[in-house]
Formats: sequence, C-alpha cells, structure tokens
Amino acid sequence: MKKVYIALSADIIHKGHLNIIYEAKKHGSVTVGVLTDEAIASYKRLPFLDFEHRKLIVENIKGVKKVIPQSTLDYVPNLEKLKPDFVIHGDDWKNGVQKKTRADVIKTLKKWNGKLIEIPYTKGISSTQLNDELKTIGTTPNTRLKRLRRLINAKPLVRILESHSGLTSLIAENAHVIKKGQKIEFDGMWSSSLTDSTSRGKPDIEAVDITTRLHSLNDSLECSTKPFIYDGDTGGRIEHFVFTVRTLERLGISAIIIEDKIGLKKNSLFGTDVDQTQDSIEHFSQKIISGKKAQVTKDFMIIARVESLILGKSVDDAIERAVAYCKAGADGVMIHSKEKTGNDIKKFCKAFRKLNKITPIVVVPSTYNHIKEKEFQNWGVNIVIYANHMLRSSYPAMNKVAIEILKNGRSSDVNEDCMSIKEILELIPGTK
Repeated sequence: MKKVYIALSADIIHKGHLNIIYEAKKHGSVTVGVLTDEAIASYKRLPFLDFEHRKLIVENIKGVKKVIPQSTLDYVPNLEKLKPDFVIHGDDWKNGVQKKTRADVIKTLKKWNGKLIEIPYTKGISSTQLNDELKTIGTTPNTRLKRLRRLINAKPLVRILESHSGLTSLIAENAHVIKKGQKIEFDGMWSSSLTDSTSRGKPDIEAVDITTRLHSLNDSLECSTKPFIYDGDTGGRIEHFVFTVRTLERLGISAIIIEDKIGLKKNSLFGTDVDQTQDSIEHFSQKIISGKKAQVTKDFMIIARVESLILGKSVDDAIERAVAYCKAGADGVMIHSKEKTGNDIKKFCKAFRKLNKITPIVVVPSTYNHIKEKEFQNWGVNIVIYANHMLRSSYPAMNKVAIEILKNGRSSDVNEDCMSIKEILELIPGTK
C-alpha cells in the first residue's frame, strides 16, 4: 500500500480532523504524527491534553494505522524517516505561521516523488473559538496542578505574571501579542504576598493570614485556567507548612515558593537595610523534606528561594544552599537579588547549571528589569516572574483619575483614562 502522513495537534478533535483522516484513507496506509507539547508550545498555547492522552485518542480513530510523535513544527525529520507517498493537509496553511513549513514539506517530498494533497478547510470550525469556549467552562484542580511541570518541560522559558484579584487574573489569562505570526502570552500567575497585603492596605509582614489569602486566590481560580505559583514567604513553622502544602495541592495550585529566612517577614528588596535573618541550611532543608512528604501527588512543586545575595552574602554561599536544598527534594530554585545589574544573578545561574542541569531556575527581575527574556534563557533560567506589576500599574492610574475628578469637579475629563461600562460588562464571561 501507499504510505500517507498526517500531522495533528489532536488537542480538540473536530470534524475537520476527521475529514482529513477520511481523505487520507483513500490514498493508502495512514500514519499520524501527533505533535508533542514542545512542538505545539513553540507557536501557540500549551495543549489542554498532554501528549500521551492525545496519542491514545488518535490511535483509536478509525482509519489510523500508526501514530508517532512529531517533536517539532517542522515535518521534515519524520518525512525523511518514513518517506511517505502522500502528505495530507488542509489548505489553510498557505499563509501565516505554517507557510514556511508547507514549503519545506513540498521540497522534501520531491526527493522521492512524493505529493502534497491539500483538501478544503472545513468551514464553520474554529479551533480558536473552541478553545475560547473551553476557557469559559474553566478547568479542574488536577489539570491546573499538572500544567506548570508540563510548561517547564515544553517551553524554553515560562512567563509568569503577578495576579492579586479576579480582574488581574482575567488580564493574565487573556493578554497576548502576535510576533511574526506567533502568539505570545503569559503562561501562568504569581500569587504574591506583597500584592495581596498591599491591595488590602496592610504591610508586607505576613499580616494577611493564609485563610484570607486563599479566599482572594479562589476568586482568581474561578475565572482562569492557567497555573498558579503561590508566594509562601518563609513557609512558617515546619509543623504548619505541611498543612499549607496539602491545602494548596488540593486547590490545584502548581507550586509554592518559600524563602530561607526566619523571624518576622521583611520584604527582600530592603536587603540589609533592615534586620533579616537567614535560616540554617539544615533547618530549611528539613522544611522542604517535610513538605515533600506531605504531598499527595508528584505534580506539586516546592521551590526553594535562596536569599543569600539579598543579605549581602556571596554567590558561593547561594550555590552551597541551592545544592543542599535540591538534595532535600526541592523541585526548583529561585535566586533573588536587589542589585540592578543582574550580574550576580547571571553568575549564580551559570555556576549552578554546571553542577545541576535539570532543576528549574526561577528569577524575579524587579530591579534588574532591563534584561530580556532571551538572555535569561541563555543563562539557563526556566521561569521568569513579573512579581508586582499589576498592582504597581493600577495605583498610578486610579490615583490620576481621582485627582482629575477633584481638580475639575466632574468626571468627563477622565473618560479616555477609563473603560466604558459596556467594555466592563463584556470583560466578564457570563455577564450577557
């Protein structure tokens, strides 16, 4: 029989996919290359279903003979391995992000006189529309919980934005730009203790207890599908930390970050200007061990935040601690600094990567925010957290509007600074 090749994401199977498979069956034995998470995440959002689930679904579609992984958007490696007589695809890839991919397929097939067959795009079917409809339904705690690890494995850099309310979570969920045909968006959200307390008019000294923080976090969980990383400050007493881990895991939070300090919480960006005491390696390691033992699943992550650079200690001290915390079971290392150059962060990342090539590195570029994401990738960073920008940007905007109303004795002068009521109503799903 002739050999036929199809490539599918197969995240949301619809009539268009079935039409392509039906057409392919007419030409021979059908092999489907299911795109891996990495391949899909290279040009759009991470799929809802992981690779193994998508592969299993395609294997059970009538007419499919064999399923193999396609690890890149580029078809060429699989084509050169299989040398199919035909490649079947919808005619919707002649423009846009897959235009070059199409050209490479045609060029490769010519080597053995293979042929590209394009069938008309199935009208009335939109993957984007189906995706938007799924987002309005929401997600489950288990699905959200697993998503951060999948993102780390699939993407060169995971991009996290601070969120302290349902409204900021809607922004983090939906904000995106298109660059060179590729959709760029935030991958998840950061529940910051600083912004949680400040938005309530309280100091960042753990004055807002975990129960109160979880109430506000639940508002965000209800209107978003992306993973959350929780700012756990010091994690508190070991005996209390185990319950925090269980609570967060049950809610579907993907990770907690805890810092190796003890005593009353003081914001790290004060550095040595205020009294801050670093925990011992042994005690903090025991906290990590206890937290890992408390987990029910393997998906929840405990990330150790190393405060050595904040407290004026050396990169060597930070490395010693990071290595010890990884041995204790930490699923990631966050390195923090208030220096504006970022040189100490770079030195840490490079040195740590020589010793440990696997454990994710997290950075929070609040002071060294001139450094671009591509450079962080080159240092071996896996996650970048924009830790307080939603709160910091909202205050100046709201303060400006308040002052202008007072100055002018009316509100019409701030119309351009405000959303319309209609836009507000349309922003929230289910309002209509």
